[in-house]
Amino acid sequence: MKIEGLDTLEKSLNELSANAKKLSETSAVPFDELFPPSFMRHHTDSSSIDEFLDNSPFTIESKEDFLAIPDEEWDNYIVAHTDFSSWEEMQGKAAEDYVVKQLGF
Repeated sequence: MKIEGLDTLEKSLNELSANAKKLSETSAVPFDELFPPSFMRHHTDSSSIDEFLDNSPFTIESKEDFLAIPDEEWDNYIVAHTDFSSWEEMQGKAAEDYVVKQLGF
């Protein structure tokens, strides 16, 4: 009995393995990669992460500025301008989408 498609399956698994290895070596993902325009247009009222940050009521000129925003106030902005209930939920969905894309699905 001959099974068809094993070569294709093996190739796909090898690609998945290589992509997973590359992903595991990534330490930090830049915001513009984690939140690409397609994600922002689909889930927010902004077309980019830069626009989203610029439209916020907060002055964000550095990582420190961003980290200094009170969590509750940032979550309120997220709720008002996205389809997420929190920043944690938004980050989780963005990370999920990023991983799926990096793995090649």
